[in-house]
Amino acid sequence: MVCPLLIWRRFYLYKPTFFASFFFQLIYIYIYIYIYMCVCVYPSNLILTNFYYRVEKYRPENLEEVYGQGDIVNTVRRFVETGKLPHLLFYGPPGTGKTSTIVALAREIYGPNYKNMVLELNASDDRGIDVVRNQIKSFASTRQIFTSASSPQFKLIILDEADAMTSVAQNSLRRIIEKFTKNCRFCILANYSHKLNPALISRCTRFRFHPIDEEAIRSRINNVIIKEKVDITPDALNALLHLSQGDMRRSLNVLQACKAAVNDDETIDIDMIYNCVGAPHPQDIEACLDSILKDDWTTAYLTLTKYKTVNGLALVDLITGFIEILNKYELKPENRVYYLKGLSDIEYGISKGGNDRIQSSAIIGVIKQAMELEKSN
Repeated sequence: MVCPLLIWRRFYLYKPTFFASFFFQLIYIYIYIYIYMCVCVYPSNLILTNFYYRVEKYRPENLEEVYGQGDIVNTVRRFVETGKLPHLLFYGPPGTGKTSTIVALAREIYGPNYKNMVLELNASDDRGIDVVRNQIKSFASTRQIFTSASSPQFKLIILDEADAMTSVAQNSLRRIIEKFTKNCRFCILANYSHKLNPALISRCTRFRFHPIDEEAIRSRINNVIIKEKVDITPDALNALLHLSQGDMRRSLNVLQACKAAVNDDETIDIDMIYNCVGAPHPQDIEACLDSILKDDWTTAYLTLTKYKTVNGLALVDLITGFIEILNKYELKPENRVYYLKGLSDIEYGISKGGNDRIQSSAIIGVIKQAMELEKSN
């Protein structure tokens, strides 16, 4: 669309009688800016809002909707009921409900005063000491005057991905937590607790969020499938649960991506799930491993190379798949240790940029040697 200012300039140079006065020129500019915003700017905002809504649509609104972390939810709820909520540290893998739990808890505690009483910060974006000194300290040092009698008088600061904060910022935060405990409670969220300052950890009550079990994810996914009218095969659903690895967010994102890729009358199958995630299909992994175990070295290498090239398989994903299958075999402990150590060394070499051909050969050698040791024993 043509910029309103260029249009105004064009009319201004001609100076028609209608726009002679400065007042009418302002009206003209306002009208065209309004049209420009409606046509060019607002639609993009609507698209972004709709996308955000789809991502956050199934975030738990209360603690009852938090799946797979029953013990933690019950303990935190008792803290609130007794009025003895301590500083909290939630840590564990991504997608296990850390943020959802504390946000749902805060909504139950504060109700309509949520926005005034809660400060949410993502420490991975604002990870320096300036955030601690400015935003966190100013929020924690003040008290809310106009609050309901039933609402707690203390505020709540949620620090998401706090393990990304600098050590200086963590040291500064430690003192603020001690100083403003009367006015404020802190909830620190992290994926890796070992990246946090031990002195900071000691000031919080720790809860480890474990990967969500498949049945809890299945229950949630089934609700989404019914509400969104998703047509998915049982095998595809099982593959989705397996590939999510206890990550609820990942399972919802994959389901949404597959739903967007098909028409309303099409069914999501197992191949679509694996293609969306980019993981190797179990049949491909089994074919490669079967060739390694039964064929000679040259044939196994050619088979592995063919599947890698044609199907675009990554060696790291193949190693993961091989280990899942080999772990089901009844092998002696020393032989199991042999192939696990060998494959872990190969995976490390791949992460350091090792040559794919050499690493592929090493995979075949390690697995064949482990099986030979099993037979000889």
